[in-house]
Amino acid sequence: MTNRKKQKLVVIGNGIAGIGTIEQIIKLGGAYDITVIGQEPHPNYNRIMLSYVLEGSKTIDDIVLNDWQWYEDNQITLHTGTAATAIDEANKVVVCDNGLNVPYDKVIIATGSRPFILPVPGSDKEGVVGFRDIADCTRMLEASQAYKKAAVIGGGLLGLEAAKGLVSLGMEVTVVHLMDDLMESQLDSHAARMLQQELERQGIRFLLGKQTTEIWGDTRVKGLRFKDGGELEAELVVMAVGIRANTAVAQASGIETGRGIVVNDYMETSMPDVYAVGECCEHRGVCYGLVAPLFEQGQVLAKHLSGVDTKPYEGSVVSTKLKISGVDVFSAGEFLEQPEHTVITAKDEWKKTYKKILMRDGRIVGAILFGDVSESASLQSLVRQKAEMTDEIYASITGTGCGGHGGGKAAMVENMPDDEIVCGCNGVTKKAIVDAINGEGLTTVDEIKACTGATRSCGGCKPVVEQILQSVLGAGYTASAKQGICPCTTLDRDEIVAQIRDKGLTSTREVMHVLGWSNPEGCSKCRPAIHYYLVMLNPETHQEERESRFVNERLSANIQKDGTFTVVPRMYGGVTTPEDLKKIADVSLKYNVKVVKVTGGQRLDLIGVKKEDLPKVWEELDMPSGYAYAKSLRTVKTCVGSQFCRFGTQDSMSMGALIEKKFERLDFPAKFKMAVNGCPRNCAEACTKDIGIVGNDGGWEIFVGGNGGTKARLADSFCKVKTDEELIEICAALMQYYRETGKYLERTSEWVERLGLDSIREAVLSNDGERKALVARIELALKQVEDPWKKVLKDETLRETLFEDVKPVTMS
Repeated sequence: MTNRKKQKLVVIGNGIAGIGTIEQIIKLGGAYDITVIGQEPHPNYNRIMLSYVLEGSKTIDDIVLNDWQWYEDNQITLHTGTAATAIDEANKVVVCDNGLNVPYDKVIIATGSRPFILPVPGSDKEGVVGFRDIADCTRMLEASQAYKKAAVIGGGLLGLEAAKGLVSLGMEVTVVHLMDDLMESQLDSHAARMLQQELERQGIRFLLGKQTTEIWGDTRVKGLRFKDGGELEAELVVMAVGIRANTAVAQASGIETGRGIVVNDYMETSMPDVYAVGECCEHRGVCYGLVAPLFEQGQVLAKHLSGVDTKPYEGSVVSTKLKISGVDVFSAGEFLEQPEHTVITAKDEWKKTYKKILMRDGRIVGAILFGDVSESASLQSLVRQKAEMTDEIYASITGTGCGGHGGGKAAMVENMPDDEIVCGCNGVTKKAIVDAINGEGLTTVDEIKACTGATRSCGGCKPVVEQILQSVLGAGYTASAKQGICPCTTLDRDEIVAQIRDKGLTSTREVMHVLGWSNPEGCSKCRPAIHYYLVMLNPETHQEERESRFVNERLSANIQKDGTFTVVPRMYGGVTTPEDLKKIADVSLKYNVKVVKVTGGQRLDLIGVKKEDLPKVWEELDMPSGYAYAKSLRTVKTCVGSQFCRFGTQDSMSMGALIEKKFERLDFPAKFKMAVNGCPRNCAEACTKDIGIVGNDGGWEIFVGGNGGTKARLADSFCKVKTDEELIEICAALMQYYRETGKYLERTSEWVERLGLDSIREAVLSNDGERKALVARIELALKQVEDPWKKVLKDETLRETLFEDVKPVTMS
């Protein structure tokens, strides 16, 4: 008997809706040959977490839901940087903008939405951006480095998240809103006022009841003008006034559209074998701009495509959750009081909490929570069911009555339907959590996170997940274990380091096995961390584990959105020679390098090198790697100092080159940047470096803990020294102390605040013996390291092996 050939399923869109549907199809055993077409140059990421990237609490890597390897593991062909332009029904192919034609048996359109840009004069000026994707986030981050005044047009969910992120970046931010209340589509006036007051305390300014009529400026925006004649200066304008369903590919294909791509209760469009899901579609006249409905739609579509019986999709009860620093807001269903409503309210001005439940004919139809949103998932379920109010539910809502608060919460969890989505960020249902607890023997929230993804993103659903855990385990439930370095373990950094020392562990796999990792293969957070701790503790004996390093570190080059790489040769102290410049020019021409860019660290970045050309490029450059993407010493930035500058008091160029040559290639907990100034005028910007050195007439002053990134921080003055020898010794001891006590991926700016400057001074400056011991340990580590490309270029087998385990998914 021969196997039936798999049908070809093409997904247009690489976002949460499309990939969430594919995840469900895979779980259900649906047999398809899957191709995904994504317009962005990234794997699937959590768009609703972009505000966390903007404010600096998460990186882009942190919000990736399915990394490149996931597509390979599931035999999914991914075309990034590619836009589908039409579906050719006659020839059964999806047509793309780069000439690619992808055959299909079935198509899912999951193109999401686009930001609505106000059609006012000046909306096309430089400095006007939306806030929908990583590219928008990147533009805002870059603008925050160069400009100070920002305006956010729109006081809804997205606008407020953007505003808080920009404030965290040090910008002066004003939110301009047409209505008199913030989030007027989700909150009543009382909750809106509480929200505004809290955000004002955090530094956001508001102009309410203002209609923008013009964005003025020259090439770049300089400000806004309003209908009432007022003006506001702004060097960055973020449009957050709404979204529009992205229906372009459907319209080009002759598929019926309205406000969105029209679908029926099984997500079918007007074209046979073509479906739509998420923000791009219109169901029963409604387009949903929130995350929970798209998961509900995806569940129905996945079952339909997998041949599993399913109820039709009949629409969603929408809810909204705002979670930015210090502010928690939730809204579901109806929220404005009407004469037919019975209303329960609870206000606490001291704790700044507000709760409002609306009922009609004794059934719960809406809710608002401010300040404490721990009951949000339970209340959303009650609103969705239009549940009848009971004494137990009332006890939970008010915290009163027989049985108390906990009894009411337990009742709400037990009454929650199996298909209720508990984790809106990742589309995890109650049933998925219960099945994981029972099937895998899970006992903690962290284990549930690792297994199902629930709580993985914003963490707002954690209280409900814990309630479900308690409900399933009953008397066997104990409070969740403390947080480890990742969901694979409950051990923190200090415990792991101590166990490696005490037990003499020598490899990443041994650490995970001996210390009882719940995931025996580890994850992208713990494997690099363990590898770093092993290298730091055992520099002489630890064997390099390339598989535990990030791909950019293994290749000493950064993968770009088109699949090519950037190469950054080392330039000690930002100084080079005509001979090296000629080499760079020759190699760039020979290997068709697209752009040569001067970096912020005073080096040259060769952008657009093909992966197969990397060994030859490094060989012909014959220059050390700049480690531009490693957790190591990146650069030592210098001014021209006393060699050339009339103000220079110290030879900063020579000192910078000396330090860079001495400490290059050494692993650190996170990227490490330095700068050396020849005088206090600070032209090399030492005040924003991990270690900054400033020359003066009497010697040098050392600064520590600076950061010019998303969490900007001025460095603290650490000490003053008189000689070059003292400078090198103290810098070496300071680096080693950071290496030995820093958490993996913890920058010195965070490390200084965690340990305290005085305790670091005590360890490095107060005890000569301890300082010399630190220096001895870093010198030992330095003896063990060499540029990995020297090994690769000498060893053909190693070169082939290196490239075998780096197989990016198909990119177009």
